[in-house]
Amino acid sequence: MPAAVATGHSHRPTTKASNKPFKSRKATKGAMRDAAKGRIERGQRKTIHQQAMSKLDRRNQAKQRQLEKAREHANQTSIFAGRDGAPRNVAVIPLCADGDAAAAIKNLNGSVDIETEIQNAPFRVPVDRFKQKLQYIPLTRDLTACLDAARVADFIILILSAEEEVDDLGELIIRSIEGQGMSTMFTMVQGLDKVEPAKQKLSVVASLKSYITHFHPEQEKIYSVDNRQDCANLMRSLCNTTPKGIRWRDERSWLLVEDVKFGESTVLTGVVRGKGLNPDRLVQVGDWGTFQIEKITSAPLATKKKRGEDSMAVDEAAAEEILAQPTEDKDELAELAPEEVQMEDDEMDGVSVAPSQKKGVLLDDHHYFSDEDDQVVALQMPKRLPKGTSKYQSAWFLDGDQASDDESDMEDVDMDEPEEEEARPEDGMEGMAGPAMTEIGETEYAKSVAFVEPDEEEDAMGLEAYRKLKRTEAEDDLEFPDEIELHPNVLARERLQKYRGLKSLRSSPWVEEEDRAFEPEEWQRLLRIPNYQASKTQATRETLVGGVAPGTRVHVYLKDVPSNIQQLYSPSKPVTLVSVLRHEHKRTAMNILINLSSDYPNSIKAKEEMIVQYGPRRFVVKPVFSQGGNTPNDVHKFCRFLHPGQSAIATFMGPVAWGSMPALFYKRTVPGEVLNEDGEDASNVPLTLVATGTTLPPSTSRVIAKRVVLTGHPYHIHKKVVTVRYMFFNREDVEWFKALPMWTRRGRSGFIKEPLGTHGYFKCTFDGRINPQDSIGVSLYKRVWPRNAVPLQGSLLDPDFVPQLVQVEDDNDAMDADME
Repeated sequence: MPAAVATGHSHRPTTKASNKPFKSRKATKGAMRDAAKGRIERGQRKTIHQQAMSKLDRRNQAKQRQLEKAREHANQTSIFAGRDGAPRNVAVIPLCADGDAAAAIKNLNGSVDIETEIQNAPFRVPVDRFKQKLQYIPLTRDLTACLDAARVADFIILILSAEEEVDDLGELIIRSIEGQGMSTMFTMVQGLDKVEPAKQKLSVVASLKSYITHFHPEQEKIYSVDNRQDCANLMRSLCNTTPKGIRWRDERSWLLVEDVKFGESTVLTGVVRGKGLNPDRLVQVGDWGTFQIEKITSAPLATKKKRGEDSMAVDEAAAEEILAQPTEDKDELAELAPEEVQMEDDEMDGVSVAPSQKKGVLLDDHHYFSDEDDQVVALQMPKRLPKGTSKYQSAWFLDGDQASDDESDMEDVDMDEPEEEEARPEDGMEGMAGPAMTEIGETEYAKSVAFVEPDEEEDAMGLEAYRKLKRTEAEDDLEFPDEIELHPNVLARERLQKYRGLKSLRSSPWVEEEDRAFEPEEWQRLLRIPNYQASKTQATRETLVGGVAPGTRVHVYLKDVPSNIQQLYSPSKPVTLVSVLRHEHKRTAMNILINLSSDYPNSIKAKEEMIVQYGPRRFVVKPVFSQGGNTPNDVHKFCRFLHPGQSAIATFMGPVAWGSMPALFYKRTVPGEVLNEDGEDASNVPLTLVATGTTLPPSTSRVIAKRVVLTGHPYHIHKKVVTVRYMFFNREDVEWFKALPMWTRRGRSGFIKEPLGTHGYFKCTFDGRINPQDSIGVSLYKRVWPRNAVPLQGSLLDPDFVPQLVQVEDDNDAMDADME
C-alpha cells in the first residue's frame, strides 16, 4: 500500500458551531439607532435642527435669533420710549423705623444732577441722561399703601437701615409684597456712612445681604444711599432694565392715579398700562369699590412750543378729545342674577320632603325603610328642561362652548393642590380591610348568649365610664377628629336630621335636592361656570383688541361714586385703577388653595374671620376649609381646623377671578394671642399674615361635606356577630339609621342586623371577627355652605376697624354648628 500522505491536521479549539447570522429584510428603528451610535446620516436628517448647515447658514441663524430677541425687547420697552412715553413707576418702601424714602429719592436724583422738589404724593422726574422718565411713589410704613403701590410698580426699592434691624412691621410688609407678586426689586441701605469704625461697613453690608437674600435670593448687590456712584448705577438700572411685570396684572388694563377730581363725575388721571382700557368693562379703584366708566378723554402733559411766546401752553382741543365711550355691550354692576320666577308644577317633582316625613336615613340616592313593610323606595330625580329661556339669564349662566375651534393655545391652570389623605374606614369602602382569614379552630371569643336588657342606672354609669376612658384615648392620638357624642336624652334622628350616609365619600352620588331647603338665599343666583377654561379664554382674548392704547395719558370719568369716598381719599396714599375682565364683578363660589404658614403657631378654625386679598380686591371672609384633590362625585371632606404647615381649599362667596392670582390671608390678633418660645408676644402688630394661596377655578357644584362619627362599644362578640351599645339610646334611632354601613377602627365593615331592646342596643354582622378592644363607628355627612365675602374699606393696620355686615348670617350659624 502506498504510504499515507502527510496533511496539516489540527484539532478544533472548540466544538461550538459558528452558524451564519440571521439576516432580516428590514431592521427595526431601535436596532438602527443603536447601530448608528448617535451618528445621523445625511439622508435621515429630517428636521431643520438636524440639517448640516454651512458656516454662512449658522451665522444667518444666529443673526435671526438676535433680531428676534431685540424685537421682543423693543416691544416690551416701547411703551417707555419717545417724548410721550409712559414713566417707569418706582415704589420706594422703607422697612425700618428710621427709613426715609424722601432722602433716598433726593440722593438718587442728585447722582444724575437732577434738582426737583420731593413730594409726598407720586410725582414725575425726567432723566435726560438716559432719556427716560421716572415716577416715584414715596411711601411710609403703611401696609395698605405699600401693597397698593407695589401692585402697579415697575420697580420696587426696599430701604434697609445700617443701624436698626427690620422689625415686625417691616417683615410683615416684605412678606406681603412677596406673596402678592411683584416686578423687579432693588435693595438700598441707609446710614452706612455713620457706621464706625469704617472696617465694620463690609460686615454690615454682608449681614443685610444675607437677610434680604433669605426672602429674595436673586438680590446680588445692595446699593448705598449715601454713595453717589451706587446711586448713579441704580439710576442707570432703573432707566435701562426691562421690568419683569406681574402676570395677572398685565392681563388687564391698569394705571396709577396721578390726580383725582371730585364733582358731578369723579375724574381719575393716569397713564394706561397693561392691555387697552375698554370703557365697557368695570374698573376697581383701590378699596373704593367697583364703578362704571362714563367716558375716557385724553390728558396730554404740557409741551413746549417751538414758536410763540407761551412756551408751556397746552393744546386745549387735544386735551379734551374723547377717546372712548361705553357701548351697548357694557357691564352692569349687578353682583347676583335677577330674582327667579316661580317654579312650575312639573318643576316641583323630586324636590326634597321634610326629613320628619321619612322613616329612614338617606343613603346615597335612596331612602331606605321608608314604607311600613320596609321596602326600598328610590328618590325620583328631578329632570328640569329649559322652556324657551334658561332658568338664569344668559349673562349668569356661562355657555361651555364659548371657546374657539382651535384651543391649542389654551393654558391649563396651575393648581398645586394638596395630596389627599389616605382613605380611612370611616370614608367608605376604599378604607376597608381585606377579607378575613378562615377560622380553623374554635373561636377564642365567648359564644352568643341571650340578650338581657340592663338596668337604666347601671347602663348610665357604664356609659359615663366608657366615655371618660375613650376621651383620654382621643386626647392621646386624635384618631377620630370628627367624633361626636350624643346625649342619652337627645333623639339622634332629630339631632342629625340634616345628615345622610354615604357608602363612599369619593364615589357615592350626592343628591343635591335634599339640600335645597338649607341652602343660602342667594345660592341659586350665583354665577354658574360649566366650562371654566373656555370662559376664561374668551374673557382674556377680549382684552387683546380695542380700548385706549397702553401708554396714553387719560382722564377716566366714573359714574355714581359715593360722596363718602372723598373723605377716604388722601393724596399721600397711592390710588390704583384696575380694569376687571368680563363677569369678574359677579359673585360665585370662590375656591382658593390656602397654605398655612409654618411660622404661625396656632391652628385656624373654619368660619373664623379673616381678611383675604386676591387681585385688586380685599374682603372680610369666613372661609370654609375642605380637602383638595379631584373626586368622581366632586364631594370633599370639610376640615374643622387648618393646622400649621397644612394646605386646604378655602371657599367663600365672592367675585370671580379669571386665571391664577396670588392670595393673602390676614388675621387680626390681640395681645397675648400669639406667643413665642419665651411666652412673650411674638409680634406687636395687630395684623398677622397667616397664610398665602392661589385662586382656583370657582365652582358651585363642589360639595363640601361635614362628617360626624358616632362610635359604639362591642358588648357581646360571637365570631362575626356583635352586639353594640352606646351608639344609640333608643330603638327608634336604630331603626332610622339601620341602612348605614358600619366600620371598625381596624378596618372591618358590616351592617346592622336587628335592634335589641329599647335602650339602643343592636346586633351587627361584620365581614370578619373583630377584636374586643376595637371601636365600631358609623359616618354621617351633611353639606356645608360657604359664607358671603364683605368688601374691606379702611386700613389693614387699623385695630379699631370693625367691618359691617359680617354678622348677617349669624342665624345660619346654628344650622352648621355642632352641638357637641
